[in-house]
Amino acid sequence: MKVLNPADGSLVRELEQDGAQAVAAKVTRARAAQPAWAARPLADRLAAIRRFKEQVARRKDDLAATLTRETGKPIRQSGNELEAVAGRIDFFLDKAPGALAAETVLDAPKLREQITHEPLGVVANISAWNYPYFVGSNVFVPALLAGNAVLYKPSEFASLSGLAIGEMMQAAGVPPDVFAVLPGSGSTGALVVDQPVDGIFFTGSYATGARIAAACAPRMVKLQLELGGKDPVYVCEDADVQNAAESLADGAMYNAGQSCCAVERIYVHQSIHDAFVAAFVDIVKGYSCGDPMDAATYLGPLARAPQLEVLERQVADAVAKGAKLLAGGKRIARPGNWFEATVLSNADHRMELMREESFGPVIGMQKVSGDEQALALMNDTVYGLTAGVYTPDEARARRILAQVRSGSVYWNCCDRVSPRLPWSGIGHSGVGLTLSTYGIQAMTRPKAWHLRCS
Repeated sequence: MKVLNPADGSLVRELEQDGAQAVAAKVTRARAAQPAWAARPLADRLAAIRRFKEQVARRKDDLAATLTRETGKPIRQSGNELEAVAGRIDFFLDKAPGALAAETVLDAPKLREQITHEPLGVVANISAWNYPYFVGSNVFVPALLAGNAVLYKPSEFASLSGLAIGEMMQAAGVPPDVFAVLPGSGSTGALVVDQPVDGIFFTGSYATGARIAAACAPRMVKLQLELGGKDPVYVCEDADVQNAAESLADGAMYNAGQSCCAVERIYVHQSIHDAFVAAFVDIVKGYSCGDPMDAATYLGPLARAPQLEVLERQVADAVAKGAKLLAGGKRIARPGNWFEATVLSNADHRMELMREESFGPVIGMQKVSGDEQALALMNDTVYGLTAGVYTPDEARARRILAQVRSGSVYWNCCDRVSPRLPWSGIGHSGVGLTLSTYGIQAMTRPKAWHLRCS
């Protein structure tokens, strides 16, 4: 398996991917090692994850360079991810003891009722390339703290980061059979799904998630799918135009638009539409596009070459149906997977641009007459990951967002994930959740205890 630098197409490294025999062997060893890991005091598991966090901090610069070389993420943004993941791990370290503690729900004179949280057993974590430390740690950190063994299948586009995570886990004292990395392409992921595991946690596209769900259904395996989104934002007529434009431009273009909760479509009230669009385009045109290893670069290449064709198709379809191309619109003529920061106005829902996930530096905008039309358009989707409203009126924002079918909602902000809040989707955006104390308990199964005193 070749790891290619998306900035120039050069070979970074060749890896041997796990085949059927290697995958099965790692599952067998994980199954054998898991009971001893679960039997260790929670304090020991907490200490190991704390040491893992320290390893990440010590190796931050090296890890950021590796992440940038294999995904194309600008080096400053890679560093941001590695710095911020410490806070996410701290949340799990702080909240796991309470979330995993036994709960007494009835304590009567002759009867007690309790709930304990038992580890699932062996869980498969098929992770994503766009934020391997964020997205991965959402699963493998609470899974390990809960006493599970983890089979970590990194995306083939972030394999080197995945292997580094495995090295740091071992250095932190997590046994290699309790946290095993399975490098490989989609074929390796399919092999993992077919194994007799106790839970599958996948982050990726709806199409792949649907195939995993179909494969797991007869086995009744615990399944969690974090899938795509077509995240809408509505800019009301009373919003601060410049502040909203700056926030939403970053929300649409950060990491070249390759974020799970990136802003994917914008609805702007007709009375401020022209001013907002003009401000937005000015901001986007000012973004620095260049060598992702340069700290001054904001916009880097796409991690996956096939996505270039998706973006080209969406732009061509939108323009053919009446959208106005205001910035970008095409590949950048240089080696690697480069696409211009692209803004289109006069968009509508006849266009693929406003219906299907772009996952790139492309955004469509549509003029709306008011809250009712904006709400209808925001809900006109098979997805339901995030949605936002920009207005100084909190009551108005709450009224609109309460009616949006979405797992997360934002008032005057966007493209934000908090470890304190559950991360979940509706419809084609997935099933299950990560983060928050619910995300810790998602790595367990509750056991009901009926204790009658004689």
